Order: sequence, then C-alpha cells, then structure tokens
Amino acid sequence: EVDLDERFGELDLRNDSDVPDVPPSTDTTPEILKRALSGLSARWKNWWIRGILTLAMILMFFLIIYLGSFMLMLLVLSIQVKCFHEIITIGYRVYHSYDLPWFRSLSWYFLLCVNYFFYGETVADYFATFVQRREQLQFLIRYHRFISFALYLAGFCMFVLSLVKKHYRLQFYMFAWTHVTLLITVTQSHLVIQNLFEGMIWFLVPISSVICNDITAYIFGFFFGRTPLIKLSPKKTWEGFIGGFFSTVVFGFIFSYFLAQHQYFVCPVEYNSETNRFVTECEPSELFQMKKYSVPPLLQAVLGWESVNMYPFQMHSIALATFASLIGPFGGFFASGFKRAFKIKDFADTIPGHGGIMDRFDCQYLMATFVHVYITSFIRGPNPSKLLKQLLILQPEQQLDVYKTLKSHLVEKGILQPSLRG
Repeated sequence: EVDLDERFGELDLRNDSDVPDVPPSTDTTPEILKRALSGLSARWKNWWIRGILTLAMILMFFLIIYLGSFMLMLLVLSIQVKCFHEIITIGYRVYHSYDLPWFRSLSWYFLLCVNYFFYGETVADYFATFVQRREQLQFLIRYHRFISFALYLAGFCMFVLSLVKKHYRLQFYMFAWTHVTLLITVTQSHLVIQNLFEGMIWFLVPISSVICNDITAYIFGFFFGRTPLIKLSPKKTWEGFIGGFFSTVVFGFIFSYFLAQHQYFVCPVEYNSETNRFVTECEPSELFQMKKYSVPPLLQAVLGWESVNMYPFQMHSIALATFASLIGPFGGFFASGFKRAFKIKDFADTIPGHGGIMDRFDCQYLMATFVHVYITSFIRGPNPSKLLKQLLILQPEQQLDVYKTLKSHLVEKGILQPSLRG
C-alpha cells in the first residue's frame, strides 16, 4: 500500500492534467429567463443573460452609491468575504481537504485576524476623535498591533498543533493557499477603502473604468472579434481589447467631468464625531477646479480650438482609464490561468452568465493597488486634518511642546513676530 504522505508529496510534481477535477458549477439562471430565452442559440442566450444581469448589478451599484460611503464600505467588505470563500472552496475541493482537522475553521479565523488588523488601522487613522472620547477604545487602538499579532500567533500555533502525520505536505499547501488568498482579497479590499477615503471619485472612476472596459471589450469582441488575443482566454480578441481601450478612455474622461462638479464625489470622506456620520464637505482642491489649457498646435488644426476648459482631474482619469484597459485585463488573464490550472470554468455560480463574484472582480483588485500607488506617488500631500487629529490624541504636555516648536519655527521664518504671545 502506498503511503499517503508519499502520495501527497508527489502533488507538486504532477502535471496539470493530473490535478483532481472540481465538480462542475450548476446553472443558477432564473427559470423565467430560461423560458424567455429558450428559442435562442447558446451564444445569444448567454449574451442576453449577461446583459440583463450586468444592468441589474449596475443599477444596484448606483443605489448603494446613493446610500453613501458607509454602504460602499460594507459592499467592499461583503465582496471581500465572498471572494475569499470562493477561492478557499476551490482549495478544499481540489485537494480533498475536508478531513483535515481545524482547517476550515482556521482559514476563517485568519480572515478575521487580518481584517481586524487592517480595519483597526483604518479606525486609528480616520476615527481618532471618536476613539479619543471612549476610554475602552483607546486601549484597543494603543495596543492594536500587539493584539493583532497575538491573535495571528494563536492561529499559527493552532495550525502547528493540527498537523497530522501523513498529511503534512497537504496541510502546508493549504496553509499557503489561505495566506495567498488573504493577500489577494483582504489587502486589496483595504486599499479600495483607503482610496474611497481620498474622495469618492477615486473609488468610482477606477471601478467604473474597469466595468466599462469589461463591457465594451465584450461587445467589440462579440460583434467584431476575429483575432485571438491570448491562449489563456480563447474568447478574448484583439478587436475587443483595442475597442475596449478607446471606449474606456473616452468614458473615463467624460465621467470624470460630471463627477468633478459635485462636492459629494470630490471631497475626502471624513467621519464627523459630532453627528456620528460620514461627511463629504470641503473646498474642492485644485484638481477639481476648472482651468484653461492650450491645445497643442497639431490638434488646433483638426479641432479648430486654441484652448479648452477642463478639470485637472480629467488628465488623471486618462491615466486611470489607460491602466484599467491595458493592464487591468491581465488580472483577468491571471484568473483565467488559475481556473485552467484547476479545470474550472468559473470561481462559483453566484451570478448567472458571469460566474462567481471573483470572476467579476479579478481586475478590480489589481486596479485598486494601482490607484493607491498613484495617489501616494502623484496626488497626496500633507494632510492637515489628519495631523490635527493625531495632535489632539497627545497628552497636554506633548501638545504644548509641539506648539512651542511650531511657534519657534514660524518666528524664524518671519511669519510670526517674536513678541507675539500665545
């Protein structure tokens, strides 16, 4: 009889064709749609199902935007949990790990730990005045990183104690699977929320650009696609890729113009401790103030314009839309390679015609990282509001030291007179 440990030890040496099959996903299309589209070919039936469900999801997204920033954060958290569930479930099925002790419980425990760490950091950064008024929360914030590490360490020790002879390699495979899944889902969703706090426009334009690229690339590929783009996704075509790029850049530029006119979308999202609500009220920054730009001489002959009025953010929207249409799809290609490696068509069957939630958000996570890096590299400057919140947490003696140092600095620069008294 072959030792189980030896059999599992050979998993990393097997060909892709040797990977265990995952049970096929079920068709979750509502019966009313099946009957309405029963006379169509499979190609057009899928077209209509995808179109109807896409429209429904967009309308739901608009509703959540209307409900405000907090509901958007809850949406991001819900999507994160569902994506984690879909990826982890594939691991369970592929490696037949249902019999491994504690494994499913530990996977969800690690998800809880990592979320506690990231969202605790967010609370410390953006809810400082709220925390300052509650003594019990001050303790949690002050020792937040230590508590987070202690929680993770407890899960780590439980994993080590759960190791079973003849299953070691399989258990370590699944331990790594869990942590890579956490990296893909939790870290990226945290960046999405960080982008949202910079202003809803930094959340909506990137996400909408990816959605626009998905839709237009599918439409151009469906009607005009002839040339295969990449072997990982046989249905992707150059025609769809190029059509999606130009459509997304135009969409992002126009969409940004409309959003930049409203404080609700351009102001940073801040928590008002007096009203216990998120507020988006501010004096818009220069990015969202109309400016006149000279048209390059080459384009003047074509357009007949010497100058144009536009928001500076619209220039940044071109960069965001370009990434969404040229680099963002590689997140989808990565997901396609992953699914091919494990012989599955979709991550799940949550959305008829689309697959799982992860199938729809594989490009969004890559986009979230880019937007966060873009903001920190090219946009964000010193934040007086955040600095003030941190100063208010200090002890009175420390606040006085900061005041004296700042006053001395301003006197040296000639902004204050030496005789000025505080």
